[in-house]
Amino acid sequence: MTDFIPDRSQFMPKSFIDNNNIGPTRDLIEALFPLFEQASAGAIAVDSDSRITWINASYASLLGLKNPQAAIGKDVRGVIPQTRMHEVVKTGQPLLLDIMEHDSQQLVVTRLPYFDEQGAILGAVAFVLYDDLQPLTPLVSKYRRLYQDLLAARKALARKTRGTRYSLGDFVGASPAALEVKRRARLAAGRDMPVLLLGETGTGKEVLAQSIHAMSGRADKPFVGVNVAAIPENLLEAEFFGVTPGAYTGADRRNRDGKFQLANGGTLFLDEVGDMPLALQAKLLRALQEGEIEPLGSNKVVSVDVRVIAATSRNLESMMAEGSFRSDLYYRLNVLEIAIPPLRDRIPDLGVLCEAILEDLCQGHELRGEITDAAVAALSGYDWPGNIRELRNVLERALTMGEDNGLLDADAIFKVLPRNGARKVPSAVPRPIRPLAQTLAEAEAQAIEDALVASRGNRTRAAKLLGISRSVLYEKLAKMP
Repeated sequence: MTDFIPDRSQFMPKSFIDNNNIGPTRDLIEALFPLFEQASAGAIAVDSDSRITWINASYASLLGLKNPQAAIGKDVRGVIPQTRMHEVVKTGQPLLLDIMEHDSQQLVVTRLPYFDEQGAILGAVAFVLYDDLQPLTPLVSKYRRLYQDLLAARKALARKTRGTRYSLGDFVGASPAALEVKRRARLAAGRDMPVLLLGETGTGKEVLAQSIHAMSGRADKPFVGVNVAAIPENLLEAEFFGVTPGAYTGADRRNRDGKFQLANGGTLFLDEVGDMPLALQAKLLRALQEGEIEPLGSNKVVSVDVRVIAATSRNLESMMAEGSFRSDLYYRLNVLEIAIPPLRDRIPDLGVLCEAILEDLCQGHELRGEITDAAVAALSGYDWPGNIRELRNVLERALTMGEDNGLLDADAIFKVLPRNGARKVPSAVPRPIRPLAQTLAEAEAQAIEDALVASRGNRTRAAKLLGISRSVLYEKLAKMP
């Protein structure tokens, strides 16, 4: 005998079978409400003006309301400041899963609008699915693992393609010097002009170059980087402009594109441009001026559209005076200059830099990757000739040699920190007379740094060495630049 299956559409509200309508009707919500309320930790309803029309006892208890009836008729935002019910009422779109913070609680909430037969919004209902995030821990952990796998996959893909793997967020720092660098980078990204990055080795010039490209209008085009200092001089021209078959003995039998062709439409990053020989400088200048190149061994000119970002750790102005760098090329490259300060001039950024580096180093490993204030103080006493690259090396060695599952204290840092790199003490050479307040402030700052180094980052001992209380030391540290 065949079971009889009724046509349910005749029992369903019109909005669920009419494609012109967009959501459940009040009748359907009322039919499903007891089921949702029973399965939830709290429920509430509001009208089309976001005023509370009903709230059950369990939700009132979660919110700490002694008299639930007193909330009826009030704007829901006045009772639940972090709510998003007004968004649901305004847009007519449900928020099926959201984490809402209320006081010290984290509530997992779903919110649904409801409509009349003509599709007009009558109000919205919300249910607290969980009043504790503990049941969602497996789901959150899985999401974090998937997110880490996605980041790793993106980095691996970036290595194989002509794309970028760094954004401006990877240039870590909130000191005035770091913020000025980021401001100029955003300015450079919005203007299609040559950029010259100046800074010592290890300061993050390539990170900044990739960030500028990623924010620019050429972001979907290739980013091609070349370290001029790493290529033998006799191969530089072929590396830049490409080679035609038979251009020289041993040349390939097919055309080989140079960096300009590979970067066509995108960005060409010239790292350590100060190491470029004079002969190639002239050809580079022509390529930038004319927008065309001539591959090695060819008589044909190839048009290219490339935005150049150059970087160097050398003093190009001194090199121009010596005649080892062309002034016309310098002015062509230096349309927008960004000077990246060395790490010793960004000591206030040490803490956030360490956190970012440790997070990257510990990714995929069972390590916490934490650093104490005393350890950061120990790092601040070093001069950092290798800048951020050296900082990363020191932290990686400290993690490798550490025995506290990724927790780095001052002792762990001092074990790996070079002993011959203490920050230089001002010399006794006579200097111009300055205001007394400025001189005293600098002397005080130097004394505090010396005490922190002598106490191996222990602030209590440093305060005793200075003859002040620990609270006073903290106040002075907070005021130091």
